[in-house]
Amino acid sequence: MLRFKAFLFDYILIFIYLVVLLAINVLIFPSLQELFNGSLAVAQFSGFLMVTLPVSLYFIVCDSTLVGQSSGKKKMDIQVVDQNGKPLSVFRSAFRTALKFLPWELSHYLVYRLVYLGDAPVPIRYSVIGGIIYTLMFAYLLTALFTKNKQSLYDLIAGTAVIRSAGK
Repeated sequence: MLRFKAFLFDYILIFIYLVVLLAINVLIFPSLQELFNGSLAVAQFSGFLMVTLPVSLYFIVCDSTLVGQSSGKKKMDIQVVDQNGKPLSVFRSAFRTALKFLPWELSHYLVYRLVYLGDAPVPIRYSVIGGIIYTLMFAYLLTALFTKNKQSLYDLIAGTAVIRSAGK
């Protein structure tokens, strides 16, 4: 439950970032919207640079030895550690974050392509990608709920765990 509360708090901050980003794109630099109207590759890359990369960097930096905890984890007195109980290196934090956000980025990939399709039939490969997204999401959730140490699949693969903060 602490992980979920930390997640919600962090995502409130991310939501605020997205609202600010939207306001900047609409009110200050409306020409940025053109990046999403042309090439599919340009739209995908622009979305990655504006949304995925900053959000990922937030978690990479905060969950590593550089900061130690994201704002949500700090509020809930939890932190991510490696198999030895040590704070994560930047590399391990980046690996964990990449795994954690894989379904999210696959969703972005799929949405861009589905919008581009319009009313055309959905290719089987897009349905397969959708199935992979949901499989990963359920696997992440179920492993966090039912494994002995409440580790999500991405924690198991990355060799990490979320624990109560030291000294708490």
